[in-house]
Amino acid sequence: MEFSTQLLYAHDQILLALMIFVIMLGMGASLTIDDFKAVARSPRGVFIGFLSQFGLMPLIAFSIATVFNFHPAFAISLILIGCLPGGTTSNMFTYFARGSVALSISMTIASTLLALIMMPILLGFYTSGFTAQINAEMQASGTGTFVIPTGNIVSSLILVLIPVLLGMVIRRKWPDWAKTAEDTAGFVGIIVILYLVFTAFTRHGSLFLKTPVEVYIGALGLGLIGFFFGYWFSRAVGMYPLFQRAISLETGIQNGPVAFAVILLSFHEPVQSQMLWLAILYSTFIVITSSFITLVFRSRGQFDWDVYKNVTIHNRLFGKNYVTSYPQGFLTKRLINDPSQGTSPAQKRSVAQ
Repeated sequence: MEFSTQLLYAHDQILLALMIFVIMLGMGASLTIDDFKAVARSPRGVFIGFLSQFGLMPLIAFSIATVFNFHPAFAISLILIGCLPGGTTSNMFTYFARGSVALSISMTIASTLLALIMMPILLGFYTSGFTAQINAEMQASGTGTFVIPTGNIVSSLILVLIPVLLGMVIRRKWPDWAKTAEDTAGFVGIIVILYLVFTAFTRHGSLFLKTPVEVYIGALGLGLIGFFFGYWFSRAVGMYPLFQRAISLETGIQNGPVAFAVILLSFHEPVQSQMLWLAILYSTFIVITSSFITLVFRSRGQFDWDVYKNVTIHNRLFGKNYVTSYPQGFLTKRLINDPSQGTSPAQKRSVAQ
């Protein structure tokens, strides 16, 4: 699938860059030093999240691209999305899904910083075959050569982190402004997706029909499969339901604005428009699928969430050493030894009550 013209023009890219800046500023405005300390206090959850984020997702993306025989540019884009860190969108969905927001934020922080190291390594490992195909095509047509611009990708990630750091400074010095920036970021995120889809539709209306079915499957399936494996992987290693939901959402929801920034700053035509188009489709579908998964999690997690809130209130009222008693058979198997789900040491008991 070739693009006869650029998907986005220069002024579109400038506007998109400003929107990305606002989104990442809002992400930084939602963070504090205490959030970083929380990463150190819950290393197991963050480590499981790390394995899901940088172990499962790139492999899932590579598998989809291989099974459905993606065009190399689409394959590289999908794998790039699979290698991305999480973003504040996953934190929001985790909140509504009755998951551990603290773990979600910790995973977002850790994955954003680790992406500087992991993305170049994973892209080099998973995209080598697709890169070789594009390079061979370009050499055959006499249009040059193609390599994954590792240096540019790292530089793009560093540039994206600058507004995050600025947002943290605003949070520390001007909390009211930080709240405004945080709330604005979520709204702007939706505007970005709508703007990109509207632009593509008005200028390239036939693009939706020309896009191969497998590209739609990949853009939709990456997030859904990420949710599935993130949930069951965390469940298999014994994480509590509160954390399972957080890890599932953090695994499936990748940072779309970072994908746009990396593609625009690091890649050029003839592959840039194709890569950007798949990123737009993923970002559109992930909002829809995340909403559905969140509703499912919110419904299924009602009981363990109520128990968690109940023991939290007890410890707040009666002291951190208070142990809540429940009737025999009331708690489910996964909660019977620790109804606080790891959040209150006093509530952990070695024998079922």
